[in-house]
Amino acid sequence: MIRPLLFGLMILSLAACETTKGAGRDLQQAGQAISNTAQNVQNSL
Repeated sequence: MIRPLLFGLMILSLAACETTKGAGRDLQQAGQAISNTAQNVQNSL
């Protein structure tokens, strides 16, 4: 009974890590886009 429960928790943990990793990449790309836009505005002034 314990092994299937532990296996299920392990799978959920791995899925959560991948979700967090993907969210981190998305936030990084959003930050890069904001930085690029700010740089473009500053260059146009």
